Amino acid sequence: MQHQPSAPPGRHVPGAPAPRARSRVRLASYTTLGLGGPARAFSEVASAQDVVDAVRSADTAGEPVLILGGGSNLVVADEGFDGTVVYVATRGIEIRRRRHSTAGGATAVLRVQAGEDWDALVARCVAEGLAGVECLAGIPGLAGATPIQNVGAYGQEVAETITTVRAFDRAAGEVVTLDGAACGFGYRTSRFKRTPGRFAVLEVTFELYPERLSRPIRYPELASALGVAAGQRAPLGEVRDAVLGLRRSKGMVLDPADPDTRSAGSFFTNPVLGPAQLAAFEEAVRRGHKLFTAKEENSCVSCHGDYGRKPVLRYDVWGTVAKPANLVEPHLKGGARPPDVYARVRFGIPAPRRAKS
Repeated sequence: MQHQPSAPPGRHVPGAPAPRARSRVRLASYTTLGLGGPARAFSEVASAQDVVDAVRSADTAGEPVLILGGGSNLVVADEGFDGTVVYVATRGIEIRRRRHSTAGGATAVLRVQAGEDWDALVARCVAEGLAGVECLAGIPGLAGATPIQNVGAYGQEVAETITTVRAFDRAAGEVVTLDGAACGFGYRTSRFKRTPGRFAVLEVTFELYPERLSRPIRYPELASALGVAAGQRAPLGEVRDAVLGLRRSKGMVLDPADPDTRSAGSFFTNPVLGPAQLAAFEEAVRRGHKLFTAKEENSCVSCHGDYGRKPVLRYDVWGTVAKPANLVEPHLKGGARPPDVYARVRFGIPAPRRAKS
């Protein structure tokens, strides 16, 4: 039996029994930011066919549709969603081990339903000695969302292990199976992201490696935390623990008991620069570092330390405590509204002006 985690009052636990169709469901309980007004119609679906039927029915009726998973990449307005929300609660993981594969050597093929919790899936893979996703521990959301933006962190991304994605193509009105090439993966993007709303992901198939050691460690910060050189491997459990430790140090592991972890995760992407842009960027970093570390009263370093992690608190424009880790993510205390998320992301901490409601 799989234990379902508890949740504070007003929060929804994925997989818990719920009516199939309701109205005026407050979406704040289904987002990691804890924001959002009611949905005009809300349908929780427990099978891939139910997902197809619910989306097709709404499309036929001309209803706006919001396909909702873990709610970790979503900001909903206070007014809510004037349409049908299809909440994906599908479950199921099938693991088939193969002696030989296209990847060379033994592999394990995992067919994962879109509604499976991603971090729980990573934990299971690590426990069963399946390498290939261990660096992606602690990322909030569901398995079905991972191919959409080609989820990645600490030197791994799902494009490396996804072999097929089964989805409902709303434009064609049929279920399709796309191989890795057809998914059009790129840096934090995919065919699904480039054609928003067209596909409802139903199932994702991964090909992993039955090994107790990780894939080669690429990310310098992770290699340092593990005490290994880049390119070396480490036990799967140690890699997962190191990744979770790094993420926690940045406030990036969701904890219902800790309001400071309420966030949408890290949604900024690294820039892709040409030679001239890179030179300008490096110069900007040099000047920024000089400004940050200036030994002056009320300087950045006097509050936040040399690396921005000194636990000194400041107050942001909403009168709530802002910690150093909050500088790169929209962590919000209770009572914040969707416009505050925009202000935090657009203007930083503190914001020089407020977004209009």
